Amino acid sequence: MSVNNISQEQAKTREEYKKAKYESQQKVTAHEKKASGEKAAAQKNKRVRIRLIPIWLRLLLLMISIVVGLTAGAVVGYGVLGNGKVADVFKESTWTHIRDLVDKGK
Repeated sequence: MSVNNISQEQAKTREEYKKAKYESQQKVTAHEKKASGEKAAAQKNKRVRIRLIPIWLRLLLLMISIVVGLTAGAVVGYGVLGNGKVADVFKESTWTHIRDLVDKGK
């Protein structure tokens, strides 16, 4: 969530932020704009970022995509390229056998 620069209150949605911005612009009169011309211009040009997807959800989606990618890679590697059964990728005995083959080479 971002902070509204004008009233220092948190805006919960884009609509609330736009409404607060519109109301604050209506409150400022022409005289005040002339008196604080540079300050108003700086506030007007300042962009507030409102995240559509929260950071915690991005991290969760990243972890899920990593797990799905590793699983899909194992299925393709063992089932398609290795000419094994695709369902065998999910068996513990398959991974024990692979570990034994790797350890034997050392």
